[in-house]
Amino acid sequence: MIKPKKFSNKNFLSSLDLSPEEVINLLNIAQKIKNKDLNLEFQNKVLGLVFDKSSTRTRVSFQVAMSRLGGTTIDLNPTTSQIGRGEPIKDTARVLSRYCDVLAIRTFQQTHLEEYAKWSSKPVINALTDLEHPCQVLADFMTIKEEFFDFSKVVLTFIGDGNNVANSLILNGALLGVEVRIACPRGYEPNSLIIKKANAINAGRNLLKITNDPYAAVDGANVLYTDVWSSMGEENQQEEKDKEFNGFTIDRKLVSKANKDAIILHCLPAYRSKEITDEVIESKKSRVFEQAENRMHVQQALLACLFS
Repeated sequence: MIKPKKFSNKNFLSSLDLSPEEVINLLNIAQKIKNKDLNLEFQNKVLGLVFDKSSTRTRVSFQVAMSRLGGTTIDLNPTTSQIGRGEPIKDTARVLSRYCDVLAIRTFQQTHLEEYAKWSSKPVINALTDLEHPCQVLADFMTIKEEFFDFSKVVLTFIGDGNNVANSLILNGALLGVEVRIACPRGYEPNSLIIKKANAINAGRNLLKITNDPYAAVDGANVLYTDVWSSMGEENQQEEKDKEFNGFTIDRKLVSKANKDAIILHCLPAYRSKEITDEVIESKKSRVFEQAENRMHVQQALLACLFS
C-alpha cells in the first residue's frame, strides 16, 4: 500500500536529501492525492512560510496544500516582521520552530537556508534559493511521469540559463536515471559542483550533457523545458542577458526538431516571446498548467512525509 513514509533526512534543503526510492514514493503519493484515491489528515499542524523573495505558485500551492491536509499556514513576510529588521536567523529559527511544525524558506543564499535548518528543531523545506528549487522539480517529474511513465526512456532538455531550476533538474534527473541535457550560452552553464554531484550519481552513465547548441540538445528529446533568462535579483542584467540568449527561445522551429511526442514545460512566470513563444506555450504539447497544478499535489505529499 502506498502511504507517506518518514524521510531518512529531517530537512528537504536539496533534491539530494531524498533517495530515489523516497522520490518515487512521494510522486506516487502525490498522484494518489491528485486522483482522490488518498485522503490525508494532519489537523493542528502549522506551516510557517518565510519568503525573502516574491512568489505566486510556491506560496499559494503550499498554503492550499496545507489547508487540504487539515492544517494551517502562517505567512511571515519579512517586511512586516522582525526578520526584515535584521534579527539573526538563529534567533528566528529557534522561536519559529516552537510555534510551527515545519518551515518553508524562500531566500537567496543556500547558506541562509542551511542556517535555518541548523537552528530549527522542526523540518525546513527549500522553497527556492539561488542554488536550487527542489520543490519545483518534484512537480516537474510528476508531470513527466504522468506522460511517459518510465523515467529510463525520458530525454529531458532544458534550454536557457543554468539556474536553480536547471541545477535541481540535473540532481533529480540523476536520482531517477533520466537523461538530462542543458543548452545554454557560454558562461551560463549550471553550477560546477552540481554537475560533479550528478556525474558521481550517474556513475559513468552518459546521462548528463551540457551544450551551447539548443538544436543539438532537442534532437531526440521528449521533454522541452525552459525558465526565465533573468531570475529574481538579476533585473539589472536583463538587457545584457536578452542579447546573450538570442537563439535560445523555444519556438515552433525548435520544437519541430524534438520527438513527435515531446511535451513543453515552463515553471512560470513566463516572458512570452523571450524564452518561449506564445504559440508554443498555448499549444497542445504544452503541459505548463498541469505542471503548475502538480506543485500543490507534490507539496501535500512532501508535507505528509515530513509529518509522518
